[in-house]
Amino acid sequence: MREVWSARVGPVFAFKGNQWAWGPRATPAVHRGLVYALGGQGELVCVEAATGAKRWRVNLRSDLGGEVSLDGAPGALGWGYTSSPLVDGDRVVCVPGGGRGTLAALDRQTGKVIWRSKDLTDLATYASPITAVVNGVRQYVLPTHRGVAGVATGDGRLLWHYEKPVELTITSPLLHDRYVYATAFYRGCHLIELTSAEAGFRARKVYANRNITNQHGGVVLVGEHLYGFAEGKGWVCQEFRSGDIVWSRKGDLGRGSLLYADGRLYCYGEDDGDLALVGATPAGWKEHGRLALPRMSAQRLAPAKVWTHPVVANGRLYLRDQELLFCFDVSDHPSPR
Repeated sequence: MREVWSARVGPVFAFKGNQWAWGPRATPAVHRGLVYALGGQGELVCVEAATGAKRWRVNLRSDLGGEVSLDGAPGALGWGYTSSPLVDGDRVVCVPGGGRGTLAALDRQTGKVIWRSKDLTDLATYASPITAVVNGVRQYVLPTHRGVAGVATGDGRLLWHYEKPVELTITSPLLHDRYVYATAFYRGCHLIELTSAEAGFRARKVYANRNITNQHGGVVLVGEHLYGFAEGKGWVCQEFRSGDIVWSRKGDLGRGSLLYADGRLYCYGEDDGDLALVGATPAGWKEHGRLALPRMSAQRLAPAKVWTHPVVANGRLYLRDQELLFCFDVSDHPSPR
């Protein structure tokens, strides 16, 4: 591969005592010829996809008054900004956090503020928001340091707020029908039911347990079952509606991230870069193949792991370890039964 262009996002996020990672933590968004990228210091930059030329730049901390949930890290930036920018129509949505509004909607062409979520002023966590439509109302759903909330896409108005401290939230929520599922490293998992009322939405707890305490590898929903890595249990399958564990598997693959594609789970171990191809079935852990990274990055800090999630697109599997990117052909693999 050859480099076509490069564009500076911002200063590297590093502080004394941070031995995990100094680079960016958010995934860029690409939309209609523009790229939106966020650095750990809160620098959100928009550049042209064809040339890398800068269109605009906004700092979530200095320009938008943002503040991140600390969770043991020093300063108002916590462990750094990690929430990926979300492009939605004519705007790009980001999570500065803090007193001016947890969420901010910016004009995607100019970077100017369209609205802030003035009724929701929680600190930002490390998870990315999602778009959802519940009972015909379009909204952004996001975890905050005080719970999970829904904000109207049109004006940033707070629609509902499930107030349950979740701490160190890195995994984005999932929405299925009128239910929101959220999991965090220290607090376990929650299923929240959203119902409409005359005064707006009501958020009701369906269950809260520690069957899945997911650090940052994410969970996926396939049918009526959730799959992911749970601290102390290994890789698990959880029933969505009840929260009960259907199966768990320890020892085959350590903690990691995953995705679902074509009937399969791509489970990517963070320790050694091994990837297991597993059937997405409540019948049990059924492994259909495995591969390892050809080589590991020398740039990764010693305590850090392989934390970039796998991607499948157009029959290709993409795995990254810091500056190393690998592509595998998976187009001829039949779906497991």
